[in-house]
Amino acid sequence: MPNMMKLMKQAASMQKNIEKLQGELAERTVEFSSGGGMVKAVAKGDGALASIKIDPKVIDPSDSEMLEDLVFTAVDGAIRAAKDMAAQEMSKITAGFNLPGM
Repeated sequence: MPNMMKLMKQAASMQKNIEKLQGELAERTVEFSSGGGMVKAVAKGDGALASIKIDPKVIDPSDSEMLEDLVFTAVDGAIRAAKDMAAQEMSKITAGFNLPGM
């Protein structure tokens, strides 16, 4: 039974650390750009999109598809980078604690 108590304490400690990390990730940002920096997207570590910046030079009313592609690429890249950052940080907390799904 002592091992079970130790495991429960470790799980409680890990839960606190995860909650703290989630708060910190919500404040951290990553940036991804496309079109040679013409479109920039910033995402928060919790996966929320924080901002999009579009250089006016890339706005061509006759070619909206290109702008759509650039925006999509920048946003997708930023969200993926945010997820990667969160996963890396989470793995630091859960390392050595082998539970399915963690």
